[in-house]
Amino acid sequence: MNFPANQRGIILLAHGSRDPLWKAPIEAIAAHIEKTAPSVAIRCAYLEVMAPDLAISVAELASLGVLAIRVIPLFLGMGKHTREDLPRLLASVRASHPQIAFDLRPALGEEPRVIELIAKIAVS
Repeated sequence: MNFPANQRGIILLAHGSRDPLWKAPIEAIAAHIEKTAPSVAIRCAYLEVMAPDLAISVAELASLGVLAIRVIPLFLGMGKHTREDLPRLLASVRASHPQIAFDLRPALGEEPRVIELIAKIAVS
């Protein structure tokens, strides 16, 4: 996406949990992004149980004037949520916000650098 940084947003999309402490690592990633790329708007979103959901996070970014959103699914693999639920949800927010370019990334656990890092952590 070739949009200025102040028109770009990132949504970290995770499963969600009834335990409020569960989202601490997701929020820590968001805080690190805010610190290292302060001109890029960042939001967290959750598929189940927790708020905000994807639609609310997209609406918040849209209200800031964001024109390009990268959705990062914080899942280890391509399960039902990433194969079926997420494309359906993304189609809905695309229809609601046609002015925004969406970039849906693969599940984070399928990123070769993440696989390498987890393997290094496992053997260290």
